[in-house]
Amino acid sequence: MATDVSRIKPTLEERIEIAATPERVWSIVADPAAMVRHSPMVIAAHVRPRPVREGTRAWNLNRKGLLFWPMRTKVIEYDEPSRFAFVAKDNQSVWSFSLEPTETGTRVIQRRETPRGTTAFSDTLADRFLGGQTGLERELVDGMRRTLESIKREAEGRAA
Repeated sequence: MATDVSRIKPTLEERIEIAATPERVWSIVADPAAMVRHSPMVIAAHVRPRPVREGTRAWNLNRKGLLFWPMRTKVIEYDEPSRFAFVAKDNQSVWSFSLEPTETGTRVIQRRETPRGTTAFSDTLADRFLGGQTGLERELVDGMRRTLESIKREAEGRAA
């Protein structure tokens, strides 16, 4: 599939330091079903096959206010315990978690990239129902920050 450079969006990124080993953090970020507990948008997830590996597919149900939409994903990188990435098949965005060991635990970097651009359909939905591209990007960054904070709480064994 050719890249539509007019549909390439800015890379979105958030990072956090977690006082837990990369292996502990990996057990959370490399499980698409765990995002039901951590992402403010994901409310349901069906993952097949198990165990998760490159090629695993997931079907998520996302929510923003009164809007609900499905998201089909496929794991495209599974490099334990350092990098986990999946592509959202309906809009072509690539979401990833990179884990780097630190002296006190793990640095986690979450990214949303669109190396092949996004689809016209997803752009139309974002413009009509999700606050436009700028509003959507702000909301995605906020969601990434909240997701990472929730992963940190779980990895460090703290209550929500």
